[in-house]
Amino acid sequence: MAEHHTGPIEMGAPMDYPEHEKTYGLFIAGAKYGTLICVALLIAMAAGFFTSAGFFSAFLLFIILNVAGFFLLR
Repeated sequence: MAEHHTGPIEMGAPMDYPEHEKTYGLFIAGAKYGTLICVALLIAMAAGFFTSAGFFSAFLLFIILNVAGFFLLR
């Protein structure tokens, strides 16, 4: 069964809030730019496979979408 403690609960080390906020900011940036890369890759793959654009045009589209997305997401 579960133990019921009635005394004070040990909270551990004090929190380093600036470090937590820095980690959160890095996580959000990684998620945002990771999503950008995945979406740009899917669009470029669709352009390369389902049109007559070819590999090099799709690769160029991938680069252009990443550069445009980088500036739009800042």
